[in-house]
Amino acid sequence: MYDDILLPTDGTESMAAVYRHTIDLAKRHDATVHVLYVVDDRAFLTLAPDLVDDVVGELEGEGDEATAAALDRLASGGVDARAVLRRGSPAEEIIAYVEEAGIDIVTMGTHGANYRQNMVGSVSARVVADAPVPVLTVNVNGDDDDAE
Repeated sequence: MYDDILLPTDGTESMAAVYRHTIDLAKRHDATVHVLYVVDDRAFLTLAPDLVDDVVGELEGEGDEATAAALDRLASGGVDARAVLRRGSPAEEIIAYVEEAGIDIVTMGTHGANYRQNMVGSVSARVVADAPVPVLTVNVNGDDDDAE
């Protein structure tokens, strides 16, 4: 049923619970996990043109670190995974990747009722509303993210 799972990551430490759910789902279905990091280029609108390349390079470096950490975590859980780095609006890029890669389900973190995160519209809320596949959201606000 689920051959390909998409796990978008922002590289934060709060992803532990999302990893646990993704690993469990991938093992149950012998699925491949696609780890996606999106360099949010909306922030570049106010940058001087001569700074964009430096900022993009820095953010891509952060993306490489985030996806490498996620791949390590998934591999330690016995799951086959690959990493993808894209640039654009996070929700739009997540949905585009779902369609392009034939993803069957998305697993991602959400900040739940955190009003500060939801004031401008969360990425997870947009993905849930627009994705053509099921989306499993995991609240990442808990204090026991590393508890098993």
